[in-house]
Amino acid sequence: MIATRRTLVQLSAAAAGLALAGPAAHAQGRPARKLNILILGGTGFTGPHQVRYAVARGHKVTVFNRGRRQADLPEGVEHLTGDRNTGDLKALEGRTWDVCIDNPTSLPFWVRDVGQVLKGRVKQYVFISTLSAYESNATPGTDESAPLARYEGADVMAETQEKLRADMRLYGPLKAASEAEARKQFGDAAVTIVRPGLIVGPGDETDRFSYWPVRLSRGGEIAAPGDGSDPVQFIDARDLAEWTIRLVEAGRTGAFNAIGPARPMTMAQMLAGIAQGVGVKPQLTWIPTPFLREQKINAWSDMPVWIPGEGESAGFHRRSIARSVAAGLTYRPLPVTAADTLAWFKAQPAERQAKLRAGLTPEREAALLAAWKARPA
Repeated sequence: MIATRRTLVQLSAAAAGLALAGPAAHAQGRPARKLNILILGGTGFTGPHQVRYAVARGHKVTVFNRGRRQADLPEGVEHLTGDRNTGDLKALEGRTWDVCIDNPTSLPFWVRDVGQVLKGRVKQYVFISTLSAYESNATPGTDESAPLARYEGADVMAETQEKLRADMRLYGPLKAASEAEARKQFGDAAVTIVRPGLIVGPGDETDRFSYWPVRLSRGGEIAAPGDGSDPVQFIDARDLAEWTIRLVEAGRTGAFNAIGPARPMTMAQMLAGIAQGVGVKPQLTWIPTPFLREQKINAWSDMPVWIPGEGESAGFHRRSIARSVAAGLTYRPLPVTAADTLAWFKAQPAERQAKLRAGLTPEREAALLAAWKARPA
């Protein structure tokens, strides 16, 4: 249905409550000790946020990557170059660090190779995994002890980026296998596993969240999925990055679900928070899930963030975050994330803004709305 004035008032009130929830991620005390931190990657989506936050808190930071992607990193950051695809880790040999944060890895042999070089040379190894490493999304409220996906291939160490790109069904099992390899190389007592879900915010090149701030800001009648009651979970890249640094400051190990928000949120509440952040009162038309399926509108890709909260995906957006919150994970208000994301997107080149990489095109959205209105009574 199209949102009425009463609905908008209710949504605005919900968003206002969300804006007040939880402390800002940067409102933290100074670290008790200065660390020497190695970040594998460091120039992608979350890496630069980790680097800047760590440097701002007085830590020494080294980044290791292929040197192909530029990032605005602070002065004083040491840059080492190599290629984990080819096993070129010479720049790491003979060096020691307090902590290694492994951001980009989805291949177990990358973990094996770096483990062979750094074993005994780092006190803590942080592996950035994924919620996709879990075996099932069917059960709401599952925590970090839930069973992980199993790799069924012939040789997990023979998997490559090319094979993964060709079959993304390998992504979860390979992340789970990488976690196991991390524990094998560094030992359980030295390993921290961080499992993010959907990472959002300024700098996201996938547009899997950006679609909504951009679409709401454009105005007009907006197709929204389901009835607004389906749950959603996501995390601002800055919250994830800053919390990762605080985890290593505290020396915390074990596995953590890195997702939010602090309290359960529905799709309607998410769109309300985004609307508040971008300063609009959206005209939402909620289209039931069965009709979306009939029209071949896919969850997640055509309707970003959204997954029906039922059946095999009943637990997809309902992972327990209790352990992570207890370990200091905090969240920026959703309106702030939305506003910052829109500002970042509008600062991109015209050709980048011309075509979103996720969500419905204007033409397909118009056709969906027309089909919904033309359905038999």
